[in-house]
Amino acid sequence: MQDTEELYREYSTQVYKFVFSLCHNHLLAEEITQETFYRAIKSIHRYDGTCKVYVWLCQIAKHVWYKELDKQSKRDISSLEDASLPDLPDSNSTESQFILAQDKMELFKKLHLLDPNTKEVLYLRLTGEFSFREIGEILGRDETWARVTFYRGKQKLMKGRL
Repeated sequence: MQDTEELYREYSTQVYKFVFSLCHNHLLAEEITQETFYRAIKSIHRYDGTCKVYVWLCQIAKHVWYKELDKQSKRDISSLEDASLPDLPDSNSTESQFILAQDKMELFKKLHLLDPNTKEVLYLRLTGEFSFREIGEILGRDETWARVTFYRGKQKLMKGRL
């Protein structure tokens, strides 16, 4: 197994992008990424090599994210601060900014109604900017499955069939 500094250098950016695609918050993504590597280093002896190191790290990150969601719900906070996509470029008018915010809100409402696999693929692709190959690796599927799931999810959103 690689030494811990090399492991962090090689995978920290990818893990951060994965976490950001889940939480949509830069500070929280950084915190979860750090916690992920801390846990990975503590449990490195349990890594058996049956999957790629990146996939193993993303699995840990996903569990850390779920624990964070549990903590948030226990504190009775209904949404995370800054849990949206990064701000869109400023427009000249307040009206256009309002319309863009409404459109973004509608998109996330529709995304929320999709089945979990489709939702996760869309989030990873749109906010994490992962390739279909990477999405397939993260979710334990192949690239074709990720492409088809993304395409079908996009079609459902465009046609309003949820």
